[in-house]
Amino acid sequence: MHPLDHAFMAQALQLARQGLYSTHPNPRVGCVVVAQGEVVGEGWHVRAGEPHAEVHALRQAGERARGATAYVTLEPCSHYGRTPPCAEALVQARVGRVVTAMQDPNPLVAGRGLQRLREAGIEVTCGVLEGEALALNAGFVKRMKTGLPYVRVKLAMSLDGRTAMASGESQWITGPAARAEVQRLRAGSSVVLTGADTLLADAARLTVRGEELGLDAEQTALALARPPLRVLIDGRLRVPLDAPFFQAGPALVATRLDPPDTYRAAGLDVLTQPGGPGQVDLQALLGELARRGANEVLVEAGPRLAGAFARLGLVDEYRIFMAPKLLGSIARPLLEMPLERMSEARELSIIDVRSFGMDLCITACPL
Repeated sequence: MHPLDHAFMAQALQLARQGLYSTHPNPRVGCVVVAQGEVVGEGWHVRAGEPHAEVHALRQAGERARGATAYVTLEPCSHYGRTPPCAEALVQARVGRVVTAMQDPNPLVAGRGLQRLREAGIEVTCGVLEGEALALNAGFVKRMKTGLPYVRVKLAMSLDGRTAMASGESQWITGPAARAEVQRLRAGSSVVLTGADTLLADAARLTVRGEELGLDAEQTALALARPPLRVLIDGRLRVPLDAPFFQAGPALVATRLDPPDTYRAAGLDVLTQPGGPGQVDLQALLGELARRGANEVLVEAGPRLAGAFARLGLVDEYRIFMAPKLLGSIARPLLEMPLERMSEARELSIIDVRSFGMDLCITACPL
């Protein structure tokens, strides 16, 4: 490993993060081409179907790519998809060395890109800042390895762990800065998922509101150009078609009932699980979303549905926004998880704590 490998890979990762809101269903990838210690080319993958990060960086480097080192946050692809293989582009550019943060978990690649580079006589180093690269593409990695998306549950609560008053009133527990962060979480997700209880109580739309993102003009445009799929779990079809959620654009409804013709006429995508009335099979739904290319699912739901995801062990990460308020003992709990003994407690690892205005955001993952 060369002394500056970490620094140049960190630069490539920063480029990759520019694709946070736009690359779905592809991974976020950045590339830096370095010749004699100088960056001569940079690139990042903007959206699916367009050139990958390596192609952008090589075009910028031109002839200076010959003998240079390319730093790429993910193993260069080796197969023909919507674009030609990047491993071949690096070979044709005659780079001298390729440094990658991680191997591609996609079975179509899975080491073949690195093998192609080595066969061409290119020096290869893999694993530089691997942890950061894995975190950036946690959803893509999980979908490739397990056939399920990465599930992030967003919750907002008071200091005493309550999410709404007993009447269901919940707007607004947190302040504007925290709500802007939630907008960014939505924009970076493949799917935003909710339940009938939330829509009936809050008249929520679950759209991405560009004016609240707090991003620059380019990033806002990218986020709004690729909004997440909005998914409603409504096992008994209780939400009326004139609800704001349905008026806000395309959506998928997961249910246990055969929908009336009015649902199809309204242009809704309805996923019906056989078996009649009852609860939607959450794991089966996640599998279907993954087959549709969903990398990351953001669950914004009430305590019943959020608790169901938790009880079934389907949550990869919690984002808990905590406001400096007390809602009292009869207010609604964070999750419906009727545990009786301390031995049943679900342990979490706190990954991060940061402030948004007057509120805190705790990122925690199940152990």
